[in-house]
Order: sequence, then C-alpha cells, then structure tokens
Amino acid sequence: MSLEPINRLMQHARHHDYALGYFESWSLESVQGVIDAAEATRSPIIIGFNGEWLAERQNASAQELRLYAALGKAAAIEADVPVGFIFNECPNDAWVEQAIGAGFNLVMPADPHAPLEDYTRRVKRLTALAHSRQVAVEADFEADDLDTAAYADGAVQFVTETGVDLLAVSVGNEEIKLQGRAPLDLSRLEALGRRLDVPLVLHGGTGIEDDSIKAAIHLGVRKINYGTYMKQKYLRTIREALDTAEPNPHALLGDGSGTDLMVIGRRVVKEAVLERIDLLGCCGRA
Repeated sequence: MSLEPINRLMQHARHHDYALGYFESWSLESVQGVIDAAEATRSPIIIGFNGEWLAERQNASAQELRLYAALGKAAAIEADVPVGFIFNECPNDAWVEQAIGAGFNLVMPADPHAPLEDYTRRVKRLTALAHSRQVAVEADFEADDLDTAAYADGAVQFVTETGVDLLAVSVGNEEIKLQGRAPLDLSRLEALGRRLDVPLVLHGGTGIEDDSIKAAIHLGVRKINYGTYMKQKYLRTIREALDTAEPNPHALLGDGSGTDLMVIGRRVVKEAVLERIDLLGCCGRA
C-alpha cells in the first residue's frame, strides 16, 4: 500500500459504515506499533503526531518537523494497509503551512482560545493552501454553550465558509479524560449528521463508552482519535520494565531483546491499539 488520500479513506469508511482510528504517536516505535496493529487486523489507519507538541516544545525547529514528516511518510509507504498521516491540532499557522508541504496528507489547525471569526478566517486560508497541495484539512467546531439547533447551524456555516474536509465535533466527548468513560449526546450528534455532508470526527476516544462509539459511527462519525489511553498503557509498561537491576544498558536499549525498552514500547502500543480498534468496525476493511 502507500500513503492513501484522506478523502478516499473517508469515502470507503462512509460506504462501508465504519470509522478509522487515529492513534497518535510520539516516536518511531509508537508509529511502528500502530501500524503493526493495523496490519494484524487488516485495517486502514491514520498515523500522526500532535502539532501543538511539535511546534511549542522547547527548542522546536522546522527541521525537526521535516524529520517527523519523513518518518511518518516512510512508515506509511512501507505499510501493507492504507494509511493516512495527520499533523494534528496545531494552533501555530506557520507550522501548519510547513506541514502541508512536508509530507503530511491531513492537517488540523486548532485553536480553542481564538474567537470563532478569527479561527474561521484562518482555517479558510489554510484549507485553500492545503487543497492546492492535495492535502486534506480537519477543523474543530467548539460551541458547548449553544443548544443543538444553534450548534448545528453554526457547524454548517463553518464548513461552508472554510471548505474543510472533516469536522471534529463536541457532543459530550472530553479530551485527556484520565479516568472512566462517559456516553455521548447522541441526539446532538444525530442532528449534526443530518445537516452536515462532511465526515465527522470525535476527539477523546479514550473517554467514550463503547456503545456510544458504535452508535456514533452509524450517525456519521468516520474518524475517532485515541492518545491518552495509549500513553497511559505505554508508561505503565515502561515503568515496570525499568524496575530492574540489569547493569547492561544495551539490554535495556538497543539489543533488540525482550528487555529492550524500544521493543517493549512497540509491542505495548500494538496491544493498546488492538484493544480498541475492533470497536471501530474497520478490521478487515484494508
């Protein structure tokens, strides 16, 4: 396979009524673990990195953005399932512009603190640029203070004005939910699905109840994001693996054995994805 156009992935998901999982990565072994799980289940998948983290961490540089882009693109090309590649949730427009030209085929400008009018204007400009490079755009429409009808009206207007390809919606999902899972507001989601013709996205998949996820897919959700759950499982396992008196550093880093932290990390990311991916209905769709 290769890096697959996002719109083609979304069309297939819509036709067969499933959602793709975006399982966010942070390193080589985490990307490999996600793709391992996708290949094991014959699932189309979306890989990627968090744009806010890349752009705003200490000593961030455009050169490193290009390195991460090259890493993900190479992993996608080598995979034997269809793969999309996102630069996710970045409030820095200059970095989104760089990502558009660096190899990502989906970008997400996201700025929860920006006024809606300003965000709409910026997303419209970035979408025009991205589309000129055959890159898709996801955006976020947040307006929790609006009732369902007003929220749907606003979402329709936002999509019409910006031309985005996917829309992340707020229907009771909560990002970085550290404990427990909660149901979605399915009536709100249904109203959005009736009004919008673009694929819908749920961020915060970690904290959503299974039944709500299944229902959401039938209401037009075509992409569900996971990050918190994966990192929690990863860190628990790595901390346990580090609880050792092993004096040889190569046994913990670099020898490729069962005690190598990179080997363990790749395996545990694969396990984390396998624990959630079947719920999305995408297994066997590659």
